[in-house]
Amino acid sequence: MDDTTARERLESMLAELDRSIGVLRGDPVAVRDRSAADAGSDLTDTDRAQAMLTVATAQRGAVVAALRRLDEGSYGECVDCGKQVPEGRLEARPEAARCVQCQSRQERRR
Repeated sequence: MDDTTARERLESMLAELDRSIGVLRGDPVAVRDRSAADAGSDLTDTDRAQAMLTVATAQRGAVVAALRRLDEGSYGECVDCGKQVPEGRLEARPEAARCVQCQSRQERRR
């Protein structure tokens, strides 16, 4: 993927993530005069929203880092081994920082 296309896709992803994060950070609905079941449902919804916010925030960080790599001229190079990240991986995940092998190794460490 060429740098211009990558930048456009990453900036689009960043804008969408910023919108999603803004929605997820919205003020919770006031919880007065509600039953215990409703309160439990609200807690579950709050937990789900918090989990989604955590994931969106992490992905936003990856997109910002990818834009930084584009600016530095290192976009498409694995941050661990320095080899080229496969084109198909960047097509699927433009924010990918690692080649498949290094990403797999990183995930096993978790």
